[in-house]
Amino acid sequence: MASLGGNNNLPFGIEINPLYAGLAFAVIGGACLSSLFLQATKQQGDNSSSNPLRSFFLFFYSSFIKPHDGDSRGTQQDALESFYKTQAGAYDATRTVLLRGREDMLALVAAQLQSKVDVTSTTSKKTARIWVDVGGGTGWNIEAMAKFVNVPEFFSSVYLVDFSPSLCEVAKKRFERLGWKNVKVVCMDARKFRLEDYEPSLSNGSPTRPSAHSYFNQRRPEHGGADLVTMSYSLSMMPDYFSIVDSVISLVSPHGLIGVVDFYVQNKVDFAFRNYTGGLINRHVNMVLRNFWRGWFDLDRVNLEPSRRDYLEYKFGTVLNLNARNRTLGSIPYYIWLGCQKKPFSPSSLPHEIIERIDALATESPYLYPANQGDALTRAIERSAPEIRSKAFLTAVQNLSANLPLPSFFYQNHHWRIYYDDQLKKHTQFNDEYIYAFTWEDSRVDARLLNLGPDDKVIAISSAGDNVLSYLTQSPARVHAVDLNPTQNHLLELKAASYTALEYEDFWKIFGDGKHPNFRHLLMTKLSPHLSSRAFQYWMNNIHVFQSSRYGLYDTGGSRYAIRVFRWISRIFGLRGSVRKLLEAKTLNEQREIWRQKIRPALLSKLLCNFVVSQESFLWAALGVPKNQLAMIEADHAESDVVKGPTPSAKNIRSHAIWHYMVNTLDPVAEETHLAVDNPYYYVCMEGKFSRKCHPEYLSPETHAKLSKPNALDGLRIHTDELQEVISRITPGTLTVAVIMDSMDWFDTGSQAAAVQITKLNRALAMGGRVLLRTSALNPWYIKVFEEHGFSTKRHGARTDGACIDRVNMYASCWICTKQENLPPPTPEMERSAGGDVTSFTL
Repeated sequence: MASLGGNNNLPFGIEINPLYAGLAFAVIGGACLSSLFLQATKQQGDNSSSNPLRSFFLFFYSSFIKPHDGDSRGTQQDALESFYKTQAGAYDATRTVLLRGREDMLALVAAQLQSKVDVTSTTSKKTARIWVDVGGGTGWNIEAMAKFVNVPEFFSSVYLVDFSPSLCEVAKKRFERLGWKNVKVVCMDARKFRLEDYEPSLSNGSPTRPSAHSYFNQRRPEHGGADLVTMSYSLSMMPDYFSIVDSVISLVSPHGLIGVVDFYVQNKVDFAFRNYTGGLINRHVNMVLRNFWRGWFDLDRVNLEPSRRDYLEYKFGTVLNLNARNRTLGSIPYYIWLGCQKKPFSPSSLPHEIIERIDALATESPYLYPANQGDALTRAIERSAPEIRSKAFLTAVQNLSANLPLPSFFYQNHHWRIYYDDQLKKHTQFNDEYIYAFTWEDSRVDARLLNLGPDDKVIAISSAGDNVLSYLTQSPARVHAVDLNPTQNHLLELKAASYTALEYEDFWKIFGDGKHPNFRHLLMTKLSPHLSSRAFQYWMNNIHVFQSSRYGLYDTGGSRYAIRVFRWISRIFGLRGSVRKLLEAKTLNEQREIWRQKIRPALLSKLLCNFVVSQESFLWAALGVPKNQLAMIEADHAESDVVKGPTPSAKNIRSHAIWHYMVNTLDPVAEETHLAVDNPYYYVCMEGKFSRKCHPEYLSPETHAKLSKPNALDGLRIHTDELQEVISRITPGTLTVAVIMDSMDWFDTGSQAAAVQITKLNRALAMGGRVLLRTSALNPWYIKVFEEHGFSTKRHGARTDGACIDRVNMYASCWICTKQENLPPPTPEMERSAGGDVTSFTL
């Protein structure tokens, strides 16, 4: 907490409040101990940092007891010296616990710098990098950066700028001891620091010290040459923070990075409507703590008013954002923020070109291909269809017109994730929890049925992302992943980032074992540059998913209830040993015997089905089965041969139907698929992790080798929205495949909304385009709707006579609907009659 410190009123000039009663007692109680300490200090000189107890009392005295006589001289530097001179030698020893997050900030900026392509370099030689640490104090940050990069080699120049001579003197001694010749300590007001005065290559031939006359017409450059500017617990101590933040703008290069860590308090009312903050997890601080912490830090000349952080976010673009609490000291709120210049820059594009490009990627615009802009197809599309724009583009236009930064998605290193408004109720309804930690569709069957090629453009429901990644291994032109639940897409984004940043063994531990003891470290130092800000915040807030000593990834999400019920059954019926033998069975015959004799009688118990599985709440929470899909299961069951004699009562018909559905699902799986080596979908349910022999395709070393290559995931687009909304904003006739899983089962029978969605699918697909769907019914009602709306239909698998249609076997049938004719778009009247936006899915 060094540096350009506050020029506030005297510390005790505050309004009396009960919250400060304990504070006053602590101050008075410490006065006697402090007086004893002062006598010891005079006797032992300035060697206070060697004794932790002495360092603490020195800090306590300087912060709460010693009068700040620098105020009487009227300059900011004198005020700083009054505060820091006595404790300069003990500064670092007393801030380790208080100033949390400094190393995390350094880890994040180092990761960003290491992952960046240096756009200023025209050769393959190592590029010079410049770092300016504003309010760097004793130089602790610069030395701590050595944990992440080799500071003397990674940076050509490092400038520590601070206004306190006492702290600067400590910094100089530090770097003399370290022998770092590239670090320069500059004791001056940061607002007057000019990088070009110290870096000849940035001066453009102008004099380093302009004449007196030129000061009146001199303008600071719009951008500077620093690759990194950091402020560590200094922004909150700057009285004139507006000018400081403005000065930083002229220090940072067009492609440079700003890193800030500091205290804060804020009310959600102030920021909830902003779309450019990069996410709001844990940002709100309740009223009691807001007032307490502001009053507490005001005694130490630290200002926690929200405007400091707000102005920072307004003047720059947000790259990453994290809100945390210092649990060691009463949960003091602090934030870590990484930013860049407000206008998005690219090595080869202007800001407006980047916005247009991201828009084109989201909508499959023909303008992705400039060479084709003059052909007949493009002209026909322009005449027949209104201009299609993504929500990201519309939001960018609104922000630019209001002189606001763009949403953080525009400043990411990858443009996989498409902008969405995370405050909408349709997204918040999921309470920041995904339903599925793994995908329940057989990727092997998908690959055989779809046979994707380099010209295919696929849209698919994200779920846990496993199948989306499987499609990418076939190298299609594009895969659009869609899910209304933001956290399902956070999981997919984490997998994409892990391909990009991690070695196979780390990748396996996270997604194969579902656990990694160093997940937080990897998230900070490897994964963070490849994640959107919201996904990064989510996983930082859920480190326990991978670092829990008890559970792992596959024991989380809504599907954990089904897995835990299975474990509960195995314990109650003493089947844990049998389950272990089942997963170790070397032959299919051995597996069948264990299933029939030991596990089936308990798992397919009608008693269990009646009291647990058939309950609508369990079916929805654990298996994601909505009421409409449940009704289809019951209807199919009523028409089946197993219903003999009198129809079961209404009370028992559901249980009867669900039990038979379970039998038709699980018996063929256990009888026909080898769980130990070739059925990862059930293996993970019983074991809580995958094995090296039994895992989905995306976890294989070969897939990792392919998708971890540079640009391998450039064709991925992750949309957080309704399926219908996404296909409405894709250029007509551009998709070739739509994988909609069992989402059609969610519509009411005969629903006009289903017809609207099928019509939009028809419009988005090219002629001959295919829709792959699975359903809980053998002959779902909506197949006729597809046939009435320009599709031919074919059933490619039916679970009849005990057949196992794939390794999951969870659905009664699988269909491919092929587009045979073009339809006009749905009219506004059709959409209104369908109830507007169709309910969408997270599967």
